[in-house]
Amino acid sequence: MCGRYVTRDQAAIERYFNISSHQFRLTDRYNVAPSTTVPVVRSIDGERIMSGMHWGLIPSWAKDKKIAYKTINARAETVATKPAFRAAYKVRRCLIPVSGFYEWKRDVEPKQPHFIHKRDGSPLAFAGLWETWKGADETVESCTIVTTEANEMMAELHSRMPVILDPPDFDWWMTGKAEEVGQLLAPCPSENLEDYPISRRVNNPRNEGQEIVEPVDS
Repeated sequence: MCGRYVTRDQAAIERYFNISSHQFRLTDRYNVAPSTTVPVVRSIDGERIMSGMHWGLIPSWAKDKKIAYKTINARAETVATKPAFRAAYKVRRCLIPVSGFYEWKRDVEPKQPHFIHKRDGSPLAFAGLWETWKGADETVESCTIVTTEANEMMAELHSRMPVILDPPDFDWWMTGKAEEVGQLLAPCPSENLEDYPISRRVNNPRNEGQEIVEPVDS
């Protein structure tokens, strides 16, 4: 799964995703948690637009927003058929810009958090879905991160990982046919990523700052 991540260096993310315009201004955040507003990249009329959305997808048919607590991630194996995600998977696919993410090694007590990032230092593009929900007095745009089985490196930490896309596949994922883009929902190569243990300060989503991603002895 993916339950916490980092967004930093707006200029680097703009270049990597070839952003055309903003409806949301990215700020450096080192402990992005579910139920907060996060940057999302969509393809609109051939341009890549960055918007802010609630992390935790709210289907258009939901009676209220509480479902979002259970929909921060969508499993690649069932995303095309599960009621909460299947409509978005058909036509509302997006990218979630990320600088790195966290996972907890579970065979030690207490669990040890690790920071995972691109080996070359470039941003990450998580495969995502988005939806618009209309309540009695508000309209909410929301998103979810698609996950898949872990690659060899990530399997040391968890059985699942986010689907990480490469730039040549960005437009295909966002605008391609639903029956074809499923090919992209696979773990990225282990050699693309690296990880190291970090402070347990990340366990509290209220903690922020560069020091969260500083390496520590495991």
